[in-house]
Amino acid sequence: MAQALYRKWRSRTFEEVIGQEHVTTTLHNALRDGRVAHAYLFSGPRGTGKTSTARILAKALNCEAETRPCDTCAPCVALNEGRMLDLIEIDAASNNSVDDVRELREKIGFRPSAGRYKVYIIDEVHMLSPSAFNALLKTLEEPPPHARFVLATTEPHRIPATVLSRCQRFDFRRISVPEIAAHLAHIAAAEGFQAEEAALHAIARSAQGGMRDAVSLLDQMTSYGAETISLEQVQQVLGAVEAEAVIAFVDVLGNKNIAEGLQLIHKLLLQGASLHEFTAQVVEHLRGVMLVQMVGDGSLLEQRTPETVHTMEQQAKQIPQAETLGAIKRFNEALQELKEGSQLPLELALVELVKGVPTAAIMPVQVQAVSEAFTPRASSTDRANASKVLPYQTGTSPSPAQPSAPDSTDPETTGGPLDVDAVQKLREHWTELLKSVREHCGLKEEAALRSVKDCAIGENSVVLAFGNNTFAKNVISETTTKETIARILSEILAQQMALTCQSGDTAILSTTTGREAQEKEPSGPDPLIEFAVSELGAQVIDSN
Repeated sequence: MAQALYRKWRSRTFEEVIGQEHVTTTLHNALRDGRVAHAYLFSGPRGTGKTSTARILAKALNCEAETRPCDTCAPCVALNEGRMLDLIEIDAASNNSVDDVRELREKIGFRPSAGRYKVYIIDEVHMLSPSAFNALLKTLEEPPPHARFVLATTEPHRIPATVLSRCQRFDFRRISVPEIAAHLAHIAAAEGFQAEEAALHAIARSAQGGMRDAVSLLDQMTSYGAETISLEQVQQVLGAVEAEAVIAFVDVLGNKNIAEGLQLIHKLLLQGASLHEFTAQVVEHLRGVMLVQMVGDGSLLEQRTPETVHTMEQQAKQIPQAETLGAIKRFNEALQELKEGSQLPLELALVELVKGVPTAAIMPVQVQAVSEAFTPRASSTDRANASKVLPYQTGTSPSPAQPSAPDSTDPETTGGPLDVDAVQKLREHWTELLKSVREHCGLKEEAALRSVKDCAIGENSVVLAFGNNTFAKNVISETTTKETIARILSEILAQQMALTCQSGDTAILSTTTGREAQEKEPSGPDPLIEFAVSELGAQVIDSN
């Protein structure tokens, strides 16, 4: 029976490990200098070479040659053929109890049967129970001189800190598309079959950084029956569609042509394409458009063809940046909602984006400002004009979604708008405010400002409420950022404004909010001095 390609082409030496030079170089130098640690932790996504590297390390530790591993001596051959008794691989997913670890501890004291070291590889180590981890701690910290541990996991955050502190940790990264495609081309040439370069790149992209997934898909494609693996064959197997369909769908967002977009979705369904895969391709394409908009060119799109980069640059000019960000978020949500045979989530996402429906969810502050969704409230100086306060909408009662005006006797808060003209000005210039914040502060500050839940305007202050978003509130509350935004608000409203950030869904003005900097020193004697004179018999001495 033929051996699967991913097993046949599994890395056997450090040089054959693809895309993990930061790991293999360190391990090779440690072997050369005799500084191999007693325990290692290999973490990273699936199919990136964690277990293969652990086996290579075990082979090198027991290799009899000078350059290790030589892959030809008896221990190396025994390990390649699965006959190495001193290599113990444990699947923690099915051997995760404390009894399994106790059994390991009982056997670890026995010396190796053939080689110099007994190497324990515990795969998916995060699946061990808390009791099993506790039982492993002492052995992991002080193993016998002839024992070495390699722990492999895809979820390092689930491993106790007590275990992490006893290991040297190496993080395996996702392998790049060019590296995967080059390795696939090498395999294809060695195996004697032809494959189009575009097909290999499509396989590499679908693997999402995992070499094992890519080689397995290549193995599947060799059974397709054709002499040459073509891009069309790969797309049929993956349920993917041609790049032209993705480009045409993104163009729909720029042209605002809903009918064309719906017809394209229907056509893909009739062709048997996977809408889930298609939506994922649309999100990835929009990501490229976003990178072009942010950077100004296609320098970050090295893995794309020049033709695709040129198309993205054209679309980046046609689609506004805010709409690109909104489309990425909305199509990503549709990707999670898509079920087999149902195109409704994708159709809804398209209609909402073209019609502008999701803007309220993505940029709540901007839409609220335009649609008069928040009701600015005045400071205590406006109580005299309370009878002149306009309702939420002319001729209607206040919106139930807005808090009712506090009682006039409340010393801390007041109700009613400050000035209709000033409020309207802020609404009209909200987009300008966001743009200025992005230019003078940064994208992070602009994004934080978009998460505002409510806004209250006082005589000389603006209060922003951030709901439960403590991170956004802290970003805007940073001294330099806060002063910059206050200066921008002052320029927009043509009067000096202070900025206050609050938690909660409702912005609340106090009688002193934003006024401390403008209030003069209180007139009259200092109460503390009066107390010292009257009660303690102190005397006031004029220093002038």
